Formats: sequence, C-alpha cells, structure tokens
Amino acid sequence: MSITLWFFLLPFCLINLSTNIILATGHCLGHQQSLLLQLRNNLIFNSTKSKKLIHWNQSDDCCEWNGVACNQGHVIALDLSQESISGGIENLSSLFKLQSLNLAYNGFHSGIPPEFQKLKNLRYLNLSNAGFEGKIPIEISYLTKLVTLDLSSTVTSQHALKLEMPNIAMLVQNFTEIKVLHLD
Repeated sequence: MSITLWFFLLPFCLINLSTNIILATGHCLGHQQSLLLQLRNNLIFNSTKSKKLIHWNQSDDCCEWNGVACNQGHVIALDLSQESISGGIENLSSLFKLQSLNLAYNGFHSGIPPEFQKLKNLRYLNLSNAGFEGKIPIEISYLTKLVTLDLSSTVTSQHALKLEMPNIAMLVQNFTEIKVLHLD
C-alpha cells in the first residue's frame, strides 16, 4: 500500500474503529455541499498540483468527492493533505459533525485558527507539516474527543509551531481519549 494511500485511509480507519461508525457515502446534504464549495472557493491552492479540490464541483455529490467522507449525508471527514494550500483556512466550524481533519503537507504560513475549537466532534486532527506557525493555541485543548493529534513538523525554523503558552500540561489536560500525540 502506498504511503499516500495510507495517509488518506488512516483517519477514516481510526474513526471507524474508535466510534463504530460505518462510513456510508449516500447523498450529500445540500447545505453540506454548499459549505464545502464555499470552503474550496476561499482556499488558495495550486490547481496544477491539486488532486482533490480541483475536482470538487456543483454537479457531483460531495460525498463522492476525493478527500470527503460522509455519514447520512453529513461530512464527517476531510482529507485536504498535499493540496498545496497556502494562506488561511476559514469556515471549517460550519461543518460541526466533522470527526476527522487532515491538513498535512500544505503551506498555510499562518497561525492555527482558534475557530478549530468549534469542531467539538473531532477525533483525528493531522496538522503535520502543514506550514502553520506561531504558538499552538490553547483552543486546541478544547477538542476533548481527540484520539489522534499530529502537530509534528520536519521544518526547524523560527516560523514553526511553538508550545510555550499553553505548555504541554495545559495542552493535554482535557485530552481524556488521546491515544496518539505527535509533537516532534
């Protein structure tokens, strides 16, 4: 199995194993598709390198889009890894049923948005090598259902993520279900 396929399947496997959710495609609810298209339109990404976002369109069921998984029409997982996304990311909080989010290997070059705290159902969050920089916001600690959190980076620079305030104890104090934590 290729590494790319493994990175794509891992979040969905973790969700399925840890919450007994049967991932079903089904028809995407209209408002979910609208939210995803709005998210896509607000993202800055390299369309020549995109293998997922470039194919999202109004005419296809969003539950069939590459990088999207649904349960009963609700988007529960987004894998936007390796999409050459830069800039910021907005409007994720409107996808309240989101359980898995993979933004690894992008180039955001901004701070982690505090609005991530609104994603209360997240069980899997992968921000590894996503280009986020600055302090890790305390709001990440409000994601109490996290089973896997990956904030690792191979970049060693002054623009990398910093774990200062909150410190490690403050960051993990609410993670009662955490099984995998990558901070390297």
